[in-house]
Amino acid sequence: MNAQHISTISIELSILPRQAEAVADLLAESATIPFIARYRKEATGSLDEVQITAIRDRLTQLAELESRREAVLASLEKHGHLSDELKEKVLAAQTMTVLEDIYLPYRPKRRTKATVAKEKGLEPLALALMAQEGRDPLQAAQTYIDVEKGVASAEEALEGARHILAETVNEDETARARLRAFFAERAVIHSKVIEGKENEGAKFKDYFDWQEPARSVPSHRMLAMRRGEREEVLSLSILPPENDALPILEQMFIKGAGADSEQVRQATHDSYKRLLSRSLETELRLSLKERADAEAIRVFAENLRELLLAPPLGAKRVMGIDPGFRTGCKVVCLDRQGKLLHHDTVYPHTGEGQAHKAAETLRRLCTQHEVEAIAIGNGTAGRETETFVRGLGLPEHVVVLMVNESGASVYSASEVAREEFPDQDVTVRGSVSIARRLMDPLAELVKIDPKAIGVGQYQHDVDQAALKNTLDDVVISCVNGVGVDLNRASSQLLTYVSGLGPALARNIVAQRDANGPFATRESLKQVPRLGPKAFEQAAGFLRIQSGVNPLDASAVHPESYPIVDAMAADLGCTVQDLMQNAELRSRIDIRNYVTENVGLPTLTDIVAELAKPGRDPRKNFEAFAFAGHVTEMKDLQPGMQLPGIVTNVTKFGAFVDIGVHQDGLVHVSQLADRFVKDPADVVKVQQKVTVTVLEVDLERKRIGLTMRNGSKSAAPQKTAAEKKTPPPSKSRAPAKPQAGKPQKPVKQPFHNPLADALGQWSGKKAK
Repeated sequence: MNAQHISTISIELSILPRQAEAVADLLAESATIPFIARYRKEATGSLDEVQITAIRDRLTQLAELESRREAVLASLEKHGHLSDELKEKVLAAQTMTVLEDIYLPYRPKRRTKATVAKEKGLEPLALALMAQEGRDPLQAAQTYIDVEKGVASAEEALEGARHILAETVNEDETARARLRAFFAERAVIHSKVIEGKENEGAKFKDYFDWQEPARSVPSHRMLAMRRGEREEVLSLSILPPENDALPILEQMFIKGAGADSEQVRQATHDSYKRLLSRSLETELRLSLKERADAEAIRVFAENLRELLLAPPLGAKRVMGIDPGFRTGCKVVCLDRQGKLLHHDTVYPHTGEGQAHKAAETLRRLCTQHEVEAIAIGNGTAGRETETFVRGLGLPEHVVVLMVNESGASVYSASEVAREEFPDQDVTVRGSVSIARRLMDPLAELVKIDPKAIGVGQYQHDVDQAALKNTLDDVVISCVNGVGVDLNRASSQLLTYVSGLGPALARNIVAQRDANGPFATRESLKQVPRLGPKAFEQAAGFLRIQSGVNPLDASAVHPESYPIVDAMAADLGCTVQDLMQNAELRSRIDIRNYVTENVGLPTLTDIVAELAKPGRDPRKNFEAFAFAGHVTEMKDLQPGMQLPGIVTNVTKFGAFVDIGVHQDGLVHVSQLADRFVKDPADVVKVQQKVTVTVLEVDLERKRIGLTMRNGSKSAAPQKTAAEKKTPPPSKSRAPAKPQAGKPQKPVKQPFHNPLADALGQWSGKKAK
């Protein structure tokens, strides 16, 4: 345990050192974040998952810094550079950037112009020039002329000396820090199209001549420009005004006005143009990329959480339909546990005869399998199939619903799907996935790589390791927050339970298949390789419905069962009575059960759990239907008010499915009648909303929507901002900024560069 790390974290996160230390200790013991947050509140002072995750991530960063510090000290000692003063500076470095700046002058490097000059014996001349004592540089350089060493004249000697000075300036810790801050504040991103790539890179046309301050560039624009550069369509530079940067160095290194000071001036200018600007631009690029990645990953994580925690329909007999025109609609019937009972193919869209036959088949299957709900994929032919099914005259209790099928084809071709349905083809597997998503979105979506679900923002451009770690955290948090039915869960769902993993999840399923349902949580200990630590971490998140011990269906951890038994005994009742009788629970004085290890936070949780054992934290399911008279884009007219479901939330707005096979975009400026900084403050994925159509572009397949109350007229009036904005089809670059005062880019009402840049943001449906 590094005491300095604990102190740093407690200050940064505004928590007590003992809280940070407790979390660090628990993490070191392989405790998971959900377990720590739920069952170790006394130790952590009731820190939540967000705070615990922040501690974990910061501990990792500080460990990496410590590892790098040790490597730097070892290198300095090996090469004979390590002094007490230098060691003290290295040990005091609080960031990786500062550490690398300290190490830079001593780091082994390839031969540079400066090292060549030093080999020629010109370092004393460079030091003499830097002293700026008013000496004549040419006269001083005469001493260093040596043809054998490659110095043929005084001018060559001075040139070599300037190279040494340029490298000295570049490696000066203070100079780099000041210029780094200047770059962060004043750098401007310039994006230009590479000559001859205008047609090839049309999707990046908004950035053909674009500029804006680097400090405020949104993550999606930064990632879009980087992609354009990577695809060799755009050239990108991120630099501050040079005329304002050079005086910073001159002020630091030029001490006089003589000829020797002029040599130093030339060296500082060379250092900036040849070394510093390139190095700091690279640093800033990486910094902006990290910032953009973090924001994109955050948006993705928030969207994924909302999607995973979407309200489940529950255990119902469901018919799943994967729609299609020419190839027909793939139909499956599932029982209340999600088991496949029957599959078929019908052709409601290929002629009157086939439609009649399809209707008869669907009616028969609904009756035969006592179908309670029908889930229809929202891809190709989705609305047409929904209309057809609603016209079958089915019993009123049969609910017909559209289901987002993004990623269904990914699942159907996966190893997981092949293991579940080895004898079925991909079409049947995809239909099963659609049906199960209605029953329990969380249980089904954990089988799919989150990147394939379709709620990300430039997910393929961000740091993939960071993305995976964050998305895994979200899935684990959601699974454990909801809890898992031990006797029904798939191995994929069990994998995300605290303390388990793929191997133990498979062992649990194998044990269940071989010996029948688990009767108690305690019987988990019979699963091969599931030891005491895994049991401690997992047990509280696993549920056993109608088991021997009623507490096994709750979130009360087995380690706390004796406390509940004591409560029941003190009241002269059973645990079951305690869970069913509110009057009995009201008589519990939890202060009587406080011990050295169990405090009021845990006892409060226990009593709350007794009131609603195993309660699903997700919202109640509500049926939703699109407007029946609107099924295609050609049906849309400006001014129409329509129901919709939010399918994705980005930094520039939200995409909404209104049932026309093409999601519409509600730009951030159209989300509310007030200023909205972050769309996530207004809407969430899967949220049901009412939108008004602003604009329909059939050719580009673009739909502009608004959620503002003042935009309901059939012919919406443009706002003042929109009137000043050029039409999207005539996109122009912003005016050239004055030196040091870059202008902000012109904003468009709902057409955003990102929507133009990528097909994935055009709102297209994707399986």
